[in-house]
Amino acid sequence: MKAHPSLQMLFQRFWEIAGGVSVRSKILGIVLGLVILLGLGITVQVRQALTRTMAAQLAEQSVSVARDLAARSTDLILLNDLFALHRLLQETKANNQNVAYAFLLDTNGQVLASTYGETFPVDLIAVNPIEPTAHHHTLVLATNQGYVWDTAVPILEGQVGTARVGLSDASLRRMLVTITNQLLLTTALVSLIGITAATFLTWILTRPILDLAQAAQAVAQGNFTKRVKRWANDEIGELATAFNQMVSELAKAEEIRREREFLRRQLLEKVIVTQEDERKRIARELHDSTSQTLTSLIMGLKVMESGCADIQTQLQARELRQIAVQTLEEVHDLAMQLRPRLLDDLGLRAALERLVKEWQTRYRIAIDLMYHVSQERLPDVVETALYRIIQEALTNVARHAQAHNVSVLIEQRGEELVAVIEDDGIGFDISRIGLSDTAQAHLGLAGMQERAALLGGTITFESEIGRGTSIYIQLPISKVMQNELEDYGIARG
Repeated sequence: MKAHPSLQMLFQRFWEIAGGVSVRSKILGIVLGLVILLGLGITVQVRQALTRTMAAQLAEQSVSVARDLAARSTDLILLNDLFALHRLLQETKANNQNVAYAFLLDTNGQVLASTYGETFPVDLIAVNPIEPTAHHHTLVLATNQGYVWDTAVPILEGQVGTARVGLSDASLRRMLVTITNQLLLTTALVSLIGITAATFLTWILTRPILDLAQAAQAVAQGNFTKRVKRWANDEIGELATAFNQMVSELAKAEEIRREREFLRRQLLEKVIVTQEDERKRIARELHDSTSQTLTSLIMGLKVMESGCADIQTQLQARELRQIAVQTLEEVHDLAMQLRPRLLDDLGLRAALERLVKEWQTRYRIAIDLMYHVSQERLPDVVETALYRIIQEALTNVARHAQAHNVSVLIEQRGEELVAVIEDDGIGFDISRIGLSDTAQAHLGLAGMQERAALLGGTITFESEIGRGTSIYIQLPISKVMQNELEDYGIARG
């Protein structure tokens, strides 16, 4: 059977509140609740038991006092000694503190003597009638001062009269109040002792747990030197030992990971450096050797064209010269793509301006370049990495974005270099990066990420179908040299 939804919601709400309380508060609450519940339970049970016992005692005492009064008043009634009867009643009340009143009736129901004096309540006579043959008759009366056990006893089987005695429960109530206060005080003292003991016990129990929690937070932040003290040889102590072993293994794993990351970065850096050197060498060869050869070929074809009398030969020479001129331009473009000399000679800004100008001329796409860097020259690795990232981004825009406008922003913010590349093209689905249908484009994105990560930077891609693409690059300039020093330290270690 499933519980009612309201009960489930109530239980869930209770569990949310209880779950938000600390373990120490839960233990203290349980101890305090049990002590208070036990104290109140004992108090109620003791009060009920005392009430029953003392009520029975009052009933017995009422009968005993009434029978004693009846026996002692017989002769005095027969002698009609009213003074002695009044004195007997006063002695009876004085010797029994529970007696609220006492009086004697004759056979006609008239009051012979009473403890009330002249203000006797007449209605009290008919409250507790008794047969002459009865042994006694007790009735519990509810009054403004509490309950009264009223007992009537016939004198000489009713031939002389009747003795009436009323015992008040005032002493019972006073005793119950005194015992209740003592029990409540005992409960309070036991609660105080219990809270003190529970506080000490919870401190012993929760202190290792809090140490474990703090150590776990430190480990989560990458601090693998944190260890916890084994407080005792119990389950928590075993947990502390297991935690320390786990942290030691994590520290070893982190050291291995750092070494592998260093080797990967070192290998990637060597690959990129080798690639850039090879590009620089090929670009130099194309510029110094191939370009000069093509230039000589163009000049020779031009001399051949002007010195030849045959029209057909002139046309062929002119056509070959145009092909050579076009090839020379393509060689120049290829050399610029491989390694622009402006990047080495004049820096990143000049190289980007040349790249943007040629890219805009080639693809007929409007591009806006904003360069706000206070330093004249940046570290070589930063300039090369950022140039290649922007070059790859513009290449992807030209091949896949179908954009009409592109903006490139390079800005220095303190010790950090920020670059933003945005286009208004068709965009792409970020979640599909890595699928085989666009493997080449994704390979370019991966290369951009590797270049940024190599310098301790980050690169973020944001794109939606039909809403263009934005690329955010962050490169920490000041950490380039620091990373190199750290790598050097790892390598020596």
